Amino acid sequence: MATLADAPVNKFPKITEEGLDDLRKRIGVKIENTVEPWNYEATRDAIRHYAHGIGDDNPLWCDPAYAEKTKHGSLVALPSFLFTTSRIISGYCGGLSGVHAMWAGADWTWHKPVLRNDTIRTEAYLKDLVEHQTKFAGRSFQQIYHVDFFNQSGDKVAEGDSWVFRTDRDEARERGTKYTEARGRVEPFTDEQLAEMYKLYEKEEIRGATPRYWEDVQVGDELPRMMKGPMTVTGFICYAQGWGGLYIRANKLAWKMQQKHPGTGIKNRFNVPDCPERVHWDEAFALEVGAPGAYDYGPERCSWLTHQVTNWIGDDGFLHKSKCQIRRHNPDGDVIFIDGSVIRKFEENGKKYVEIQQRAETHRGEVSAFGTSIAELPSRPA
Repeated sequence: MATLADAPVNKFPKITEEGLDDLRKRIGVKIENTVEPWNYEATRDAIRHYAHGIGDDNPLWCDPAYAEKTKHGSLVALPSFLFTTSRIISGYCGGLSGVHAMWAGADWTWHKPVLRNDTIRTEAYLKDLVEHQTKFAGRSFQQIYHVDFFNQSGDKVAEGDSWVFRTDRDEARERGTKYTEARGRVEPFTDEQLAEMYKLYEKEEIRGATPRYWEDVQVGDELPRMMKGPMTVTGFICYAQGWGGLYIRANKLAWKMQQKHPGTGIKNRFNVPDCPERVHWDEAFALEVGAPGAYDYGPERCSWLTHQVTNWIGDDGFLHKSKCQIRRHNPDGDVIFIDGSVIRKFEENGKKYVEIQQRAETHRGEVSAFGTSIAELPSRPA
């Protein structure tokens, strides 16, 4: 029987000065002929599939009869749904063919809701390229993109920056400083531990139709703790179903992509070119690139943070901004706890806002992600 040790070890392309020079020439240049997104339209099914992909059953996105009775009069796309309408905001970057890209964060601003059957068009450009020295993979480059999102009426519904870190896969595997002790680690939970954790799912509150008025919120108020997990490969694939992995293609379509972009075909144990995205379900390949095992998607984790906020603000609130930074992989077997608290209340242009600080940690107390969100809340009637 084949084991992980029997799998061939790939040797991957390196970051080169020529490749970096080519990338620098692209800074500020509008990207033409972008790769087809997973979703062009915010259909009922597309919204629901994405919501379910992050474990969000809010009826505002999932139940047409419920949503029609709200002020929106229609199903609404959850804010992070827009990840499905742009490959670039989701971390599919250009340049440096075959060099690993790890999605590491996003800085979103939403201007208006996306409603059922809205059609989304995007414009994007490479914003910056920043060199870093990392413990994980040595010399790395942060590749930052900006994307604008427009609906069918030409209204800008959102804009965002997102970034990936380009790292040498071989260096990350051989250096082994960040995940050496975690690679392939299996720590079974007891039934009692699981029962205790699942109480958070039982208590998860969707504010819904009950307004959360700005006047009733105080600095220091804590949001209910949210749990995600325990992580499973099934869960990672569930997210991919709603989000739509660019490289997840079958048969002729996979072959056509690999012919056009040879760097996307990385040999598997049968010597067959397969997609780089399989780090999310193929443990042997994940270990090859220096990860601790099959792990979650970066945009997925950003979506968990926004999920906590939309649960809390209710149907009459509006998530205006969210910035999320990723700090580690979440391999299968991890449990994530998300905590948040109000750190500021303010008024701007006649609107009332609260700022929320968020932090996600594993069940071992390791920082997984952190960020801040700004939400508009309704004002209590005079």
